[in-house]
Amino acid sequence: MKRVLVVEDNEVNLRLFKEILRYGGYTVISAKDGVEGLEIAERERPDLVLMDVQLPGMDGITAMRKMRETPGLENTPIIALTAYAMTGDRERLLSAGFVDYIPKPVNVAGILKTVKKHLD
Repeated sequence: MKRVLVVEDNEVNLRLFKEILRYGGYTVISAKDGVEGLEIAERERPDLVLMDVQLPGMDGITAMRKMRETPGLENTPIIALTAYAMTGDRERLLSAGFVDYIPKPVNVAGILKTVKKHLD
């Protein structure tokens, strides 16, 4: 089973992502902030990361960049999660280094389709 790390500080959103991903057949690992997400990614080497952009402490963009600098994680797909879906956000996040973008609120089919696209 492919392993997905979800880095999300909102408990309700985190539970939702876990349920959706488990339903899709993925093993889920989770973290509640960027620092913890980076530590878990270094230790667990997930197949894909879903990274909230707005996190306490280390934000998601900084955490993603640090993962890109970590040997063994530089090619791991990291997908941005954001509630601030404004015009230009997708392009901004993709140019920052994320491989894709999922706006919140999310839908089950959209999450699974996006994750599957980067894991198959």
